[in-house]
Amino acid sequence: MPASVLRRCLRALMPLLLGGWLLAGAVQAQPEPIKFGQIDQKDLTAEPFAQDSAAAAVVLCDFGSTSVPNGGELRFDRVTRIKILKPAGLEWANVAVLLHHDRPGYAERLTNLQGFTYNLVNGQAEQSALAPATSLLLKKNEQCSLQKFALPNVRVGSVIEFRYTLYSNYLSGFRGWEFQHSVPVRWSEYWASIPHQFNYKMRLQTKQPLAVDEPASPTALLTTYRWAMRDVPALRPEPFMTTAADYVDKISFELANYGSQDISRSWEKIDQFLLHEWELGQQLDHFNFLKADLAQLPAPTPDNALLRLAAVRALVLKAVRCTGEFSMHTRVPLRKIYLETHQGNTAEVNFLLIAALRGAGFAASPVLLSTRAHGRVRATMPETSQFNYVAAHVALADGQELVLDATDPLLPYDMLPERCLNQQGRVVGSSAGTSRWVELKPRYRRTHLQQVQLCLAPDGALSGQVHEEFGGYAGAEYRDNLQHDGDKKFAASVGQALPGWSVSAFAVANRDSVLKPLVLDYAVAQPTPAPEGVPVGTFYLAPLHYFGPERNPFRAETRQFPVDFGYLREETITVSLTLPAGYALAETPKSKALDLPDNGGRFACSTTANGTAVQLTSRLLLRKPIYTAAEYAGLRELFRQMLEKQAERLVIRKVG
Repeated sequence: MPASVLRRCLRALMPLLLGGWLLAGAVQAQPEPIKFGQIDQKDLTAEPFAQDSAAAAVVLCDFGSTSVPNGGELRFDRVTRIKILKPAGLEWANVAVLLHHDRPGYAERLTNLQGFTYNLVNGQAEQSALAPATSLLLKKNEQCSLQKFALPNVRVGSVIEFRYTLYSNYLSGFRGWEFQHSVPVRWSEYWASIPHQFNYKMRLQTKQPLAVDEPASPTALLTTYRWAMRDVPALRPEPFMTTAADYVDKISFELANYGSQDISRSWEKIDQFLLHEWELGQQLDHFNFLKADLAQLPAPTPDNALLRLAAVRALVLKAVRCTGEFSMHTRVPLRKIYLETHQGNTAEVNFLLIAALRGAGFAASPVLLSTRAHGRVRATMPETSQFNYVAAHVALADGQELVLDATDPLLPYDMLPERCLNQQGRVVGSSAGTSRWVELKPRYRRTHLQQVQLCLAPDGALSGQVHEEFGGYAGAEYRDNLQHDGDKKFAASVGQALPGWSVSAFAVANRDSVLKPLVLDYAVAQPTPAPEGVPVGTFYLAPLHYFGPERNPFRAETRQFPVDFGYLREETITVSLTLPAGYALAETPKSKALDLPDNGGRFACSTTANGTAVQLTSRLLLRKPIYTAAEYAGLRELFRQMLEKQAERLVIRKVG
């Protein structure tokens, strides 16, 4: 809804609304779950506070409330009390509050900041007050800032508490609430006082049951809703998850109606808004400044569309460097970015790519998406705040559709950055009704090949050569590491991944050939004296274990959310082991193969021996980019048995 229309609605309804807000105090007669400045002294004792023994802290109470006290602003009040249990929990004393200011005339501000730290000293609670003047307002970017403050005199055993009030004139964005954090929560409660002139859609995302879910004594003008959760378990990051925001227990709001005005959002309304009011929409078809350079590209033919696509992207990459700032908006005209500044945020770079593609004759459009760290997009929630990134969608004459990005020169032209592999995006068409959803399906997988040639000496020492190839997303990751660290530091990191081994004669190939795997070659050596108690002439070796993963990434017994790799994975290890003359395998290990249901993946391992030549092969293939929570147990077991098989030791004995 345009801001001018919303303001007119507010002025018209103000006389009606003011009377309702005067009743808010009576409606909120429900006792608050926490009294700021009044703690229970037993919370300062050393008694256990959470069943989760790994917890570094526990939120004793988190209480928030949002109201509309003056008709023009939202008021959000928060009181939080936390017990510090371990040294790692000290970070909870450092608090940052996000404040938005991404549109002219719209801003959020924080007031009424107070805080205390309580410590038990000689059997008595000692209180240390936060000095509000020590808080800092730090500008992150043009869209938001951080208000930071730190509670004083915090140590293990402390109880800290703080409260603040946040005012916001983003009436369409009623404040949501998260019941769950990365540490356990004893009690979390939220109140929402909503005048009847406002109709918000409420979306509750929870895995645990609510302890309280009720409207509290609605009046003719106002309803205060109350939600609470008790003993909420910690939500800790797990391997291969997008962001905790996708899974945290929370409630969110979307303004649907204001008085008689229907301002509910739909994707069609958002598409129309973007087509007519997006500041960059006017720039995409003005590409005269690109024509001279585009004329130097290979002439279009029926067979060279992909070649021209790659050339257009290479033109943009050569002219402009991405600053790394994620955005959906441009602040500088595309002409100036291309001809003068030669740098831009992600939106500016990719809108320049779209303009260049259109100038080259391609049907290119913006595609809105959300990065993995920002959270997945829900098609049932029409809201532009779900997006934080723009890429380029291209529809080719042969029916192919590609999503392109020009922010990273270390990627092939048709590879989306890993951060963008977040299931779906929305193409904003050039006319009403042509926008649609597209699957952000990776065109590449992650591949890692290791070919190892080892020689075993009669004294038990191992030496040989390692050849590694990193393809697809593995190649992108390792090229980035190589560029960031430099050759010397990068080579040292390879050696650190092989504890007990020395690494020398390190060489890199295909470092700039992004369409080919990145290749590493190096020599390795490991002196291996025979351990005590082992018969002379006997060796126990686990060659696959030396070069395979150290441990199972899936350590939790259960998981409540998907395993999201983003792409398919393939990892192959081949070890060719040459034994000393007069030695042989005492027994050849049995081959093993494991398959996940529904063709979801496979692990296979085999060992062959021919005289003094032994070859071991391990191959893992994961055929799905995402595995559901129901598939987690099978995936975890596959990795467990793979590590167990790779750790299986060869018994080598002297013969004759």
